[in-house]
Amino acid sequence: MRERVDRVIRADAVLTPAGFVRGAVTITGGIVTAILPIDEPVETRPIADSGLSDGAATDIRLPSGRVLLPGLVDTHVHVNEPGRTDWEGFASATRAAAAGGVTTVIDMPLNSIPPTTTVSGLDLKRAAAGPQASVNVGFWGGAVPGNLGTLRELHSAGVFGFKAFLSPSGVEEFPALSSAELLAAAAEISAFGGLLLVHAEDPAELDAAPPATGRSYAGFLASRPPQAEASAIDRVIDAVRRTGVSAHILHLSAGAALPRLRAARAEGLPITVETCPHYLSFAAEQIPDGATAFKCCPPIRDAANRELLWAGLLDGTIDLVASDHSPATRELKLGHGGDFGLAWGGISGLELSLPAVWTAAGAAGIGLDRVIGWMSTATARFAGLTGKGIIRPGADADLVSFAPEESFTVDVGALQHKNPVSAFDGATLRGRVHGTWLAGALVHDTGAGNGITSPAASARPEHPPRGALLRRPAPTRPAPTRPAPTRPAPTL
Repeated sequence: MRERVDRVIRADAVLTPAGFVRGAVTITGGIVTAILPIDEPVETRPIADSGLSDGAATDIRLPSGRVLLPGLVDTHVHVNEPGRTDWEGFASATRAAAAGGVTTVIDMPLNSIPPTTTVSGLDLKRAAAGPQASVNVGFWGGAVPGNLGTLRELHSAGVFGFKAFLSPSGVEEFPALSSAELLAAAAEISAFGGLLLVHAEDPAELDAAPPATGRSYAGFLASRPPQAEASAIDRVIDAVRRTGVSAHILHLSAGAALPRLRAARAEGLPITVETCPHYLSFAAEQIPDGATAFKCCPPIRDAANRELLWAGLLDGTIDLVASDHSPATRELKLGHGGDFGLAWGGISGLELSLPAVWTAAGAAGIGLDRVIGWMSTATARFAGLTGKGIIRPGADADLVSFAPEESFTVDVGALQHKNPVSAFDGATLRGRVHGTWLAGALVHDTGAGNGITSPAASARPEHPPRGALLRRPAPTRPAPTRPAPTRPAPTL
C-alpha cells in the first residue's frame, strides 16, 4: 500500500521533463514524491499532521483550463530593503512574486542602503527578509572599487555571485568598475569559482551620445545606443578570455550584440545571457513621448530589435528571461513632467513577467513549455538550484496553477508591489496565475479552484510568509572547466 502523503494536486496538464501529462503530483515534506495517473487514489495525512496549515484541502483538482507548472525562479529582482523601503521591500516584493507564480527570487545588491558589498550588508538583508518573505529569497553580492580583494568573504557567506556595473549605476553607493578594476574583479572571482554578472554599457559610448533631456523617447533612445552594449560586452568577453571567469550578461537589450556573444560561446567561453519581459513585449515605436514608466537602462529598442532578441532566445544564444524588477517611488518615476533625463530608470514587472512573456510568445506560436524553460528551468540551473524549476520526484514542491488561455487587463493599482507604477498598466495580457505553492503550501490564491476549505483562509488578504533564505549551493562552476587565461590580469 502506498504511504500517505501531505498533499496531492491533480491537473489535466502537468509540465514535466517529458512534456505535459495528465497527472496527480504527490507531495510530502515539501518535496514532490510521485507523478501518478490523474485519477489514482491517494491517501493524505490530516492537515494538522502535514505542517501545511494553509486553509486548503489536501487533495486538490485544478479546474479545467488550468495547468500545473514549476514555480518560476527570478534571478534579477531589486528589493531595495533596507534603506529604500519607500521604493520596495521584502514583504511587498515577495507577495508580488507569489502572485506572479515566482517561488524564488534572487535579490540584486543595489539599490538598498547599504548595498550587498560586505558580509555585514548581506547580514542586514537577511535579517530584513527573513520574517517577511512569502517566497524563497537568495542574494547576489556586488563588486565595486572599494571591495575588490575581499570578494571571497561574501562568496563564503553564501551570495550567488557578484554584480558589477561598467557605467554609472544611478546610485552613488554602488560605483562602476574601470577597465582595470573589471579585470581585477574577474581574476579574483575566477580564483574561487564564482560568477560575475555585468550591467554592460560602455561609459565612453554613453558620454559620446547626445544626453537624454526632455520628453522625447527617441531622444532618450539615442542617448543609450546599441553600440554602448556591444562595446561593453566586448570588454566582458575579453575579461573572460583573460581570466577564465564565468560571466553573465544582464538584461540584454541590443540585438546587435548577439553575433559577438554567439562567437564567444562557440569559442567555449563560459558566458551566459539574459533578457527581460519588457524587451520582449514592447517596442520603441509604441512608447509615447513623456511616458517615463517605460524608461529603463539599457532601453527598450525598436520592433526589429525585439525580433532579434526572440531569435536569440530560440537559438539558445540568450539563456534565460528574468524580470529586472526595479521599482521606485511614483514621484521618482513619473514626477518630472515626462522628462526622460530626470525620471528613474527601471520597470516594475515582477508579478506580470509570466503573462507578459507568454502573451508575446503565444502570439508567435512558441509553446508554454519553452517559456517555462527560460523563466524557471534555465534560471534555476543558472543559480545552481537543482531542486527547483522542474516537476519530478525529488524536486521541491514549488508549483503554480496557471490558466494559459485566460486574458486580463492590467490594473496597476491591484498589483502587489509597493508603488502603483508599471509600463504594463492597461495592457491586455494572456495567462493568469491562480495559485502558487511553496514547498507544497499555498502562498497565493485567487480564491477559486485551489482547494480552499477555510472561509477565513480565502478571505485573508495574504498568506503568512513561508519563504526560506537561500545560500549559494556549493560547489558551483568548478574552475577546471574554465579555459586557461591567456595572460595575467593587471593588479591595482
